[in-house]
Amino acid sequence: MSTATETAPEELHDELDDAHDDHDHGLSDFGYIKVALLLAVLTAAEVLIYFFDDKVGPLEVPMLLILMVVKFEIVVAYFMHLRFDNKLFTWLFVGGLVLAVAVYAAMGTSMVFWTDPAGCDLSPNPSC
Repeated sequence: MSTATETAPEELHDELDDAHDDHDHGLSDFGYIKVALLLAVLTAAEVLIYFFDDKVGPLEVPMLLILMVVKFEIVVAYFMHLRFDNKLFTWLFVGGLVLAVAVYAAMGTSMVFWTDPAGCDLSPNPSC
């Protein structure tokens, strides 16, 4: 005989359903539609920036990176429900984003600023 209180599986399942119903995780359907429309507008802006790069000039890459970060934040916050979860998860995703941007920046600078010790780079040079 056990002296511990035992809960029937059906009762435990009902308690878990009640607890899940009380914890709101997300937006209404209309809220998700608004977020999707905002993401569509931001994507259209990215496409326009890419196609009109001659008009944007050297600001093209920074503008695309900023839009990428904004879209990442929106998707993670609303579609992955991070806005409604513990802040620790938000910091983990932000840390991953910062690391990804840092790796991208390091890779980008390696193609411009870092050369072979012999003075050779990726350009066609017959003396290298």
